[in-house]
Amino acid sequence: MMRVLVVDDEAPARERLAHLVSGLDGFELVGEAADGREALEKVDRFAPDIVLMDIRMPGIDGVEAARHLTAMEEPPAVIFTTAYDEYTLEAFDAAATGYILKPVRKERLERALRRATRPTRAQLAVLRDGGGRAARRNICARLGDRMKLIPVEDVYYFRADQKYVSVRHSHGTDLIDESLKELAEEFESEFGRIHRSALVALRHVESMEKDREGRLQVRIRGCEETLPVSRRHASDFRRRIQEL
Repeated sequence: MMRVLVVDDEAPARERLAHLVSGLDGFELVGEAADGREALEKVDRFAPDIVLMDIRMPGIDGVEAARHLTAMEEPPAVIFTTAYDEYTLEAFDAAATGYILKPVRKERLERALRRATRPTRAQLAVLRDGGGRAARRNICARLGDRMKLIPVEDVYYFRADQKYVSVRHSHGTDLIDESLKELAEEFESEFGRIHRSALVALRHVESMEKDREGRLQVRIRGCEETLPVSRRHASDFRRRIQEL
């Protein structure tokens, strides 16, 4: 029996999909969610094999939610559903295991569900790097078996420390399993590199100054820490904060 989670911000569409899934042999409806954030919570709670997910949703949309699912050790298969045909290429680029155009027909749904498999390594790689799409608005951290979403606007800095990257934000510090290089590329417009092992959110920079020994450092609003700035990155970082 394959476990299915239905995600759609429109209640009638969600209820119809749930009804269709419940009527199919070999599939069990384990839950419903109204947006991407709730979908991630329900995936943690119910561990579905397949997620039927609308693409266009407020807050965390279907594509970003699918990208966050890659933080799981065994992410579910994702089948995107949407009424907007222009999202077809984006859905396939996001490495979904299926795509269904609304209104969803029972026969097509069953065919997509029976073909669904967990994403391959190549598909996971595409989802993780974003496939050239807009930057995420949330960072996903793992807390045991749970996923924690951290709004990018709350992040003060990312700092690499051996295998992991720590995220310092307005509510504390968490570890994420992402590379600083990929984060720098994805959030290039919002974060600046101050050191080979640190990226700082430009929006939170209070000042760039020298300490008593004459070494450059960055002071961050809302954060008691100061971070060292390497000579290599000093001039570019200074230019970027002056342009704000």
